[in-house]
Amino acid sequence: MDATPRPPLHPLRIDRDRLLRRIDELAAIGALPGGGVCRLALTDADRQGRDQVVAWMRELDLEVTVDRIGNVVGRRRGREESLDPVVTGSHIDTVRTGGPLDGNLGVLAGLEVVAALRDAGITTRRPLAVAFFTNEEGARFAPDMMGSGVQQGALDLDHCLKTVGIDGETVGDELWRIGYAGDATPGLRAHAYVELHIEQGPVLDREGITIGAVTGVQGISWTEVTLRGVSNHAGTTPMALRHDAGLVAAEIAVFLRRLALEIGPPMVATVGALTLRPNLVNVVANHAVLTLDLRHTDEATLQEAERRAFAEVAALAEREGVQVTTRRLARFEPVAFAEAIIGRVEGIAEAMGLSVRRMPSGAGHDAQMFAPHCPTGMIFVPSIDGISHNIRERTAPDDVVAGADVLLQLLLELAG
Repeated sequence: MDATPRPPLHPLRIDRDRLLRRIDELAAIGALPGGGVCRLALTDADRQGRDQVVAWMRELDLEVTVDRIGNVVGRRRGREESLDPVVTGSHIDTVRTGGPLDGNLGVLAGLEVVAALRDAGITTRRPLAVAFFTNEEGARFAPDMMGSGVQQGALDLDHCLKTVGIDGETVGDELWRIGYAGDATPGLRAHAYVELHIEQGPVLDREGITIGAVTGVQGISWTEVTLRGVSNHAGTTPMALRHDAGLVAAEIAVFLRRLALEIGPPMVATVGALTLRPNLVNVVANHAVLTLDLRHTDEATLQEAERRAFAEVAALAEREGVQVTTRRLARFEPVAFAEAIIGRVEGIAEAMGLSVRRMPSGAGHDAQMFAPHCPTGMIFVPSIDGISHNIRERTAPDDVVAGADVLLQLLLELAG
């Protein structure tokens, strides 16, 4: 058993009503019927959300900087300004049919920690920074974690600025259009990074556990596959004489599911996007574009899944007489978080009387970009019914507050 003395809990707690109110106010920007949110990266709705969060940062007297990829950092002074800051945050962009908490919770909980410190008259030894990062979702521009990836040196700035989105616009042009093409050079040095996030999965909710001490993020492989066949009449073309891009796309999707089940948990595989042309009821499809999303916590296993998936794509296309090309959209190796931070999330939760368990993250997060450069960790709170990337995404208010209080205690320890 670890006998290292642990700091006692600080009596300070976050302001429940203020945090929940800000979550609701940000969710109103880009709101969808049924309680969802649509703020695709660098759209007008994203600009409005950014403006609101920046306004809150300035209300808290944070020094706000915007870098060239549009990341926004609000910095609170510490007693020793020469020290690297402790950083917390996440993202405020969403998928097209997102919920109010994915990413947003981490940013707004960070601001609430700063507000609680200000209200209590506490200045930490180290500076404290709250950040939100551009295009974490990757829903409009691939890859995901773009802003934090550029900031931490995993992605090339110029390449990302030229990235073309699903609507034909580029990252660089859209940053200028919405007024968030900053002049700061990406590259935030952090003493430590901690991110509060909803789990986006069913484990905590099903087990009745309040806090997840996140051990790391599984590896992610995204590939776009384009298939080119021959359009022909659906009624007059014999089955044996077809070159059907739609058939190959369907068989790829079925194979990926079989592959994931064969490898076993925590392997997951998904065809999340699929388009056919000419997309008519009585015409054999001559063109299909689909995405392959493969994830696993072990790099060797992920590589084996990629090898088998790509081999099957090639074999299916050859059998059907369909041409195939592939384009890599994103590739991140599995990431392990710092044991010291994982342990403190556990210890703080237990000291607060909260149930806690260790668990990996199935989704990608900005935290994984910081992990190679500084002690990094994440705090999960339950997602009701495991639902996220959905307008029905919800977390019980008590769990939201509990996660924010754990974040507060951890940031106080790390920032001194």
